[in-house]
Amino acid sequence: MADKGNPLVTVRAWHRPLVVLAGAMGVLCAVSLLGLLLDDRTLVNAAIWLKPFKFSVSIGLYALTLAWLLTHVHRARRTGWWFGTFFALGIGMDVGLLVWQTIVRGRALHFNQATPADVAINSLVAGGAYTAWLMTAAVVVLLLFQRLPDCALNSALRWGGALAVAGMYVATMMFTPSPAQQQVLDAGGELSTFGAHSVGLEDGGPGLPVTGWSTVGGDMRIPHFVGIHGLQALPLVAFGLLLLARRYRVLESDVVRRRLVRTAGAGYAGLLVLLTWQAQRGQSIVHPDFWTLAAATGLVAAVAVAGTLSLRSVPRPETVSAEILRSAR
Repeated sequence: MADKGNPLVTVRAWHRPLVVLAGAMGVLCAVSLLGLLLDDRTLVNAAIWLKPFKFSVSIGLYALTLAWLLTHVHRARRTGWWFGTFFALGIGMDVGLLVWQTIVRGRALHFNQATPADVAINSLVAGGAYTAWLMTAAVVVLLLFQRLPDCALNSALRWGGALAVAGMYVATMMFTPSPAQQQVLDAGGELSTFGAHSVGLEDGGPGLPVTGWSTVGGDMRIPHFVGIHGLQALPLVAFGLLLLARRYRVLESDVVRRRLVRTAGAGYAGLLVLLTWQAQRGQSIVHPDFWTLAAATGLVAAVAVAGTLSLRSVPRPETVSAEILRSAR
């Protein structure tokens, strides 16, 4: 059995279905790279293998992170195992449908309502996505009842999980009709496409390399991506501070590191809100207006001030010792 107090537990102790899912994503990533090189087909003005490639990388990283995260669930551990398993099943089904719909059938996956088969596949994908969202939220709730020896890592896991849940929720905003689609519905017409990644224009326009994020309008994939990967970002902040503590004495305090992690989490949440607000106004990530730049400047300033105060407010040694003793119980 791995040492529960050690955050770097062996991979053998990780949630096996999620590790298997990550391994499958690694295989899909390799196949997708070959497809990008050898298959010149396109779908919605992008290389047909690009979506499987992006999804395999993102889901692979997410599955590994969630598998590691569940090693820190000691209370209701069996319940956490089932949450992770349902997540793996839901997302695994979605990726299988993604490959079938895009590569085999050569049809758009998301928002496609053109035929009864497309509608059925979309409904199944939505079910898998909502299952993953609910299971992530359930893991976050479990983490609220865990206590780790390192307070900073404890906060990072909670903040990261909550941000991932918020990022998944942002995705639901894509599945509402655009103004043009709503006009068709109001007129009693039928839609072949319901919802969109882009805001203010149709999907498939000019975009950034690889990601495809729109360079001429708003794109809800950006806050969605940033939010779900908070699950990796915040624990990395906690580990980074732990490494820096070897060089900077002020970071030796568990309490100071926890304050900095909370500051990073609040700043990350602010970034998620900012990107969502920008996208909803139909504004491209590469063409921010005055108000977006002003809000970003204010956010950076607030995080800088909070971080500085966290470093200056160093608790007395006896306070640090008491805090560590309480967290170790």
